[in-house]
Amino acid sequence: MTSRPITEDDLNGFVDQTLDPARTAEVAAYLEAHAEVAQRVATYRAQREELRAAFAPVIEEPVPSELDLRRLIEARHRPRTSARWSMAAAAVVLLAIGAAGGWSMRGMDLMPTEGIQALSREATASYAVYAPDHIRPVEVRADDASALDDWTSQRLGRAVTIPDLKSAGYRLMGGRVVPTEHGPAALFMYDDDKGTRLVMLARPMKAEGNAPMSPHEQGDVNGFSWADNGLGYSLVGASSADILRPLANEARRQIRSQVRGA
Repeated sequence: MTSRPITEDDLNGFVDQTLDPARTAEVAAYLEAHAEVAQRVATYRAQREELRAAFAPVIEEPVPSELDLRRLIEARHRPRTSARWSMAAAAVVLLAIGAAGGWSMRGMDLMPTEGIQALSREATASYAVYAPDHIRPVEVRADDASALDDWTSQRLGRAVTIPDLKSAGYRLMGGRVVPTEHGPAALFMYDDDKGTRLVMLARPMKAEGNAPMSPHEQGDVNGFSWADNGLGYSLVGASSADILRPLANEARRQIRSQVRGA
């Protein structure tokens, strides 16, 4: 239990990994108890990583000789600074801001807000929050699957099929209801008993109620998303697309088969 309230600065520091270990543990415990805040923080972290990945090719390039910091400092102390040196210095500053300023840009709408792309982003954010959790990754365990089915269907307002991936080597751990920008979503988690976890997110779609399966990638997390009859699904994990594709196909086959048999 933290003795100090968790502030926005603490959340910023948690995302930027600048907190001391004790405060990091306090913020992590707070996020575990406040799913909506945890979802928001996960989204910010995902945006931060996307920005870093986007700037990585530029950052890894060798610094041009005309932008060498020592030369820029020497030029700054010369009596007359040319416009060229001024522009070079400004370029270095802008590059540094672009490389490290992903978190400061968290308020900008950098991601799609509707459709299958938004669902993919939400699934990746949910995976980042819950898949690494070794204390309480799911709210309802698989041995109470009927309660999980009733809970998720009631919250989403529609029946949601829970795919069985045991034949592919992944057992259902359980699930929970998580918040998204578009209302509640059902999260189902799977494990191969070797530490590899998968997450499937399902929620009603306000846009693209029917969409073909499409791959997506964000950092080390890959996934496949699709929508059928107004429900969107996204299967994500830290596995290659070649491994996830047949799993997503099997999940979609079972879901469609269940709908046809209803």
